[in-house]
Amino acid sequence: MGIEKLLPLDRAVEAVAELKRQGKRVVFTNGCFDLLHPGHTRYLAEARTLGDALLVAVNSDRSVRALKGPGRPILPESERAEILAALECVDYVTVFDDLTPRSLIARLLPQVLAKGADWGPTEIVGREEVEAAGGRVVSIPVVPGFSTSALIESAVKAWAPGADRG
Repeated sequence: MGIEKLLPLDRAVEAVAELKRQGKRVVFTNGCFDLLHPGHTRYLAEARTLGDALLVAVNSDRSVRALKGPGRPILPESERAEILAALECVDYVTVFDDLTPRSLIARLLPQVLAKGADWGPTEIVGREEVEAAGGRVVSIPVVPGFSTSALIESAVKAWAPGADRG
């Protein structure tokens, strides 16, 4: 069920190098991917169309807590990675522990770096490294109406004391 797609960082670097040797175009993206929703799946499917293989780097639990606060992530990194690996459009998943993927991107140098358009062009971490190596950075439009934070907020309200769950 996609477990073969889960790679430790060093193995992910090797896999990307091998794909590039084979002349394949590698697409890289990253994120927390806590509580996967249609905005995520549509984004990942679009990212996959940009190349021959999609590698998704998932923030570790420690880095998600540092970025999003003590109540996050909802799902542990192993489960978030497994869910992503089960998606047909995702070729490989790895977990990284840094606050940004800059050092991983510098090691991988994918031909395409994909991020959601909610990140401004100057905010995309790894842009300089990818473009300096001849790759390109692609902003993928955000799907309106989907947000992990809004999903969490809705669940909290629904389960608050006195909430109507009928």
